[in-house]
Amino acid sequence: MRRYLRVVGLCLACGFCSLLYAFSQLAVSLEEGAAGGRRPQAAAMVSWLADGERGGPGRGAGSAGSGRPGRYSLETQPTEKMHLAVVACGERLEETVTMLKSALIFSIKPLQVHIFAEDQLHDSFKDRLDGWSFLQRFNYTLYPITFPRDSALEWKKLFKPCASQRLFLPLILKEVDSLLYVDTDILFLRPVDDIWSLLKKFNSTQIAAMAPEHEEPRIGWYNRFARHPYYGKTGVNSGVMLMNLTRMRRKYFKNDMTTARLQWGDILMPLLKKYKLNITWGDQDLLNIMFFHNPESLFVFPCQWNYRPDHCIYGSNCREAEEEGVFILHGNRGVYHDDKQPAFRAVYEALRNCSFEDDAVRSLLRPLELELQKTVHTYCGKTYKVFIKQLTKSIRNRYDTPPKER
Repeated sequence: MRRYLRVVGLCLACGFCSLLYAFSQLAVSLEEGAAGGRRPQAAAMVSWLADGERGGPGRGAGSAGSGRPGRYSLETQPTEKMHLAVVACGERLEETVTMLKSALIFSIKPLQVHIFAEDQLHDSFKDRLDGWSFLQRFNYTLYPITFPRDSALEWKKLFKPCASQRLFLPLILKEVDSLLYVDTDILFLRPVDDIWSLLKKFNSTQIAAMAPEHEEPRIGWYNRFARHPYYGKTGVNSGVMLMNLTRMRRKYFKNDMTTARLQWGDILMPLLKKYKLNITWGDQDLLNIMFFHNPESLFVFPCQWNYRPDHCIYGSNCREAEEEGVFILHGNRGVYHDDKQPAFRAVYEALRNCSFEDDAVRSLLRPLELELQKTVHTYCGKTYKVFIKQLTKSIRNRYDTPPKER
């Protein structure tokens, strides 16, 4: 009996203590509420950390670490990682580094970069990119140029030595779910995060996204000269290509070579054998043929996401860029390195010479606008404001907005 009474007494004492603790916690929460305080949940916690006070992880071979001094950044757990791929051969080192710089200046989420380059360029890339080890949310991996052994020579001879490497990215990057591929002559004028978000707009059948090759059919190449099928009215340009690699690997593609549908790894070589004498732009032509037969699989984004000289060289024909500005600049035809399109070259030089310091990014705008005003004698220069409209917004949003409002 005594033992029973002891147990009852102990239970009552524990219950009384628990009640006291509950009342004390309620009092604390009421005090915090009255003072306007709010205790966030750990899973949704957002913290602002000074990069100089935060140690970055160690860098592995072939990758750059994190930590950007002087920059406050948003840390949200968990954070989605974006994957960016580029293929560099020949004299494309400086162009590629400038492209990566433009991506990192404005982007918010962590960026994993996959660089496919000729062996002789690997040391140069390491020298340049390892110098960016202070940058937060940036990692890179270098890969050799790789083609199937039994057909490597044919793929290397297609258009340019390395151009067709992008066709094999779904097969090489097997662990990557989604990927943004860009040519080396690309410049980001707004965060990579924004084009990455277009993946969420894909419907259930879409596996990739590209922009039209032309907006104006009268100056289109495919609709006037192509000797093979192509997507839509004017074809698509593969210089900026957003891909859901998982869907690409799983899909069975309709084609004009067999009644059976073929997967990505099985369709490439038969396509090349059938059309190699009829294609001019190599891998881009093969992609056009593929999406001609599978139009439901392509998401088409507006021309401002892949703005090229063709959009202004004969007069402005990208309405979206006129309204909102250029989002991604594509300096094909070597226009960053000659005087044929000085407006494009001015933007490239401004970003190439810009450092990662906040003040340097803020101060690039006015000198760039002055340089662009010198190009008004050209068709592209006459609409020079399309080059800085979005760029101005990107700089303001990323560098002039107080951290708590970003």
